[in-house]
Amino acid sequence: MIRRIALAALLALMAVPAQADRIKDLASVAGVRSNPLVGYGVVVGLAGSGDGNTGLTLQSLQSLISRLGLVVDTADLNAKNAAAVMVTAELPAFAKEGQTLDVTVSTVGSAKSLKGGTLLMTPLMGADGEIYAIAQGNLVVGGMGIAGEDGSSLTVNIPTVGRVPEGGQVEKVVAAPFLDSDNLILNLNRGDFSTAAAMAKAINKVFGEGIATPLDSTSVSVRAPYDPGQRVTFMGMLENVELTPDAPAAKVVINARSGTVVIGGNVRITAAAVSHGSLTVKINEDPKVTQGATVVNGQNGGVVVPGQTTTTPDSTLAVDQKPARAFVFDAGVSLSSLVDAINAVGASPSDLVAILESLREAGALRAELVVI
Repeated sequence: MIRRIALAALLALMAVPAQADRIKDLASVAGVRSNPLVGYGVVVGLAGSGDGNTGLTLQSLQSLISRLGLVVDTADLNAKNAAAVMVTAELPAFAKEGQTLDVTVSTVGSAKSLKGGTLLMTPLMGADGEIYAIAQGNLVVGGMGIAGEDGSSLTVNIPTVGRVPEGGQVEKVVAAPFLDSDNLILNLNRGDFSTAAAMAKAINKVFGEGIATPLDSTSVSVRAPYDPGQRVTFMGMLENVELTPDAPAAKVVINARSGTVVIGGNVRITAAAVSHGSLTVKINEDPKVTQGATVVNGQNGGVVVPGQTTTTPDSTLAVDQKPARAFVFDAGVSLSSLVDAINAVGASPSDLVAILESLREAGALRAELVVI
């Protein structure tokens, strides 16, 4: 029965013309995800750009050396060529023991650069505190830092962060529910009831009625074969099923920091009139200073004695008021008409934001206004 379903699905996929999107581009399988790993380690072999006499690094070196059977005191150590670092990595879904990972190394102390350093064996832990990988290897650092004796310095990129390509090795497998559950759950990247219904309909059209059931606006449940080999083949065919997702909700997104405004294609405006203008007032202060004087009569005539200075304000006001420009939106106006009307009055990004907010307050903007 399963073989006949797979054959029918393959023929249906070959017959379906290329459409907008594949399921693999619209959704992900529940439980199939990567897991972040983190660890604390030490980088050695630096050319004098390490942490120096930082207590954390000295204690780390002492602990590391003691595990090798040597007894040493922190007073006998110098971390000038060593640095305390945090090591991070992503454990992919279905990663098996012995597979390698790329790891990122970042300083946590006062080290100036990790260039030329070697990461010593560092255990990488998951959120549950268990060790899932071991990292070690030579660092690749794209940045550079140079400092002079007079205190001047030059930094290119970030020399305190490096990578160890394939420097991590998986030691423990993370269990995934992909092979254990009866049904596969597809989670949409963007929740939408119409798209979830369309996805279930497209899957049933290819594999047969009752195979897929939409659960909510985000999830679709799909019945899958029990045999692992058939389930992987089924998933490979499933993620290539094509469908046309429903248009997203009408939104206007405003980035308050950069002034960027993005208007969705489904944004509509009801009948409204907008008046836009600007008023500029310039005030130029040019105070006049007058030297006071007192005349004193003597035997040889009058003598002028300097007095207190007097400051007289002199302000010049200039008012530049550009004529307000008004434009009218008809009911149901499209995105292109909205942009053309706003550009016609020479509105700046801040003016555009003010106009859109006013339209929303007036109830004329048929969209959600999102400020990020």
